[in-house]
Amino acid sequence: MISEDKTGLLKTFLGSLPGSVAARLASAVEADRLLDGHALPHDAILEGLRPVLRGANAGRTPTPLRLFCRPFEDLLTSNPRKTKQKASISRASLLPVWLWLGRDLLPAQTENYIAETKALIMARKYAEATRRAETFWIEAGAALKAGASDPKARTILGDALILADAQEMALLLPAGADMLRIQEVLPRPVPQLNDDLLWQLRAVYDDLVTRLPDVAPYVAVMAMNRLARPWEALRLPMQICRQHNDTLISQTDMGLVGEIIFTRMESLRDVILTTRHPLFDAETLLDQMSQFTEMSSAIVKEIEIKRDGEWGQRLLKDRAQTGNVMDGFMDRAMRELTAAMPMQKGTGSTADFSRAIDGEKRELALKYVRLVVGSRNFAAAGSFAAKQKTACEDIGAYLRRYVEDVMKELRGSDPARRAIAEQQFQLCVELTGLLFSDQEAELLQRRGRAALATAA
Repeated sequence: MISEDKTGLLKTFLGSLPGSVAARLASAVEADRLLDGHALPHDAILEGLRPVLRGANAGRTPTPLRLFCRPFEDLLTSNPRKTKQKASISRASLLPVWLWLGRDLLPAQTENYIAETKALIMARKYAEATRRAETFWIEAGAALKAGASDPKARTILGDALILADAQEMALLLPAGADMLRIQEVLPRPVPQLNDDLLWQLRAVYDDLVTRLPDVAPYVAVMAMNRLARPWEALRLPMQICRQHNDTLISQTDMGLVGEIIFTRMESLRDVILTTRHPLFDAETLLDQMSQFTEMSSAIVKEIEIKRDGEWGQRLLKDRAQTGNVMDGFMDRAMRELTAAMPMQKGTGSTADFSRAIDGEKRELALKYVRLVVGSRNFAAAGSFAAKQKTACEDIGAYLRRYVEDVMKELRGSDPARRAIAEQQFQLCVELTGLLFSDQEAELLQRRGRAALATAA
């Protein structure tokens, strides 16, 4: 065991490695673990490498457990949950189910499977290891299905959600070969689901619907999780159902893709609704809103969303709620800007240089302006376009007026006021770059240097 401090340092170092180096290191560590090596902290190293490997989309060395998971690997998630969602299997469920299988349900078969696949992997016979796994999937699926029906199963696994995941694994394992066909058709990430790929997925679906009808709806979900634009997977249920509106698709098993997309949107909605002034990060909120509006716009384009349909009603409600949150931020932006760049009381139109700029107010003003400017491209899709446009125009007009007052003060003879004006000038330069362009910000910098030279 290594100390927590050293583990933290190790993960920091591993997280800074280039993707190619991280992939080679992960391969070596996993090979050592397959050989039952004990000199290295395998789990700590692989956990530290995981973010780099995920970002680099690096291939991983097969292991007996990883091969076992191939039929449902596209459904695995690390997101926290309170209920079981169909077509979503928690990574935290893998080890309990794997141990249950090897300890209680199929001890001899699992031991043989592990030994044989380990030998094949070490010999780099990956295709043969996969074929060996295919025979084990059939056995494991049947064993898990039978084991899950035992009243003691929940107690053994320790959690109803893990049991539900085990039941879904049992459903998908017998269809492992079909899931491999999907993975071959769609090596992730697929930039676009074209007609050729769509027909290949349709062939997998048609084959499954005659043999394992309960698994057939998962074809679209597996495809969704391999697409750069997941909502394109809705084209498969549209083709199968021969329908293009949400009311009919949502009432069939093939509506599962839409339900998953709506669940993702609603998770983003819930996070957005909890965002509060002043404890928010502009970049994080922009990213959440961008994802939300991209998905909501895409699902409307892919299928005919009817306002009175189930999905239509949910979409209208979600957009209205997130739009109201953003409306509130847009309304407040001007107030935060004027707090950082105040006008003289009584005049209302002349900049106040009687006191130094407040650091917290300055950062808050910048944060709000970033939010206003950054939401420009998706404000219409997010149902807050009018407020965003007004906020952007008002801030721009206020800034231009304020800049002229700052320039006059930079040429003034009062050193104290000029020092305060210089602080405000730097804020004006930052805001000009955000609101208008880097070129205008550079031009303003030149004007400021000229004004200070004149004063000197």
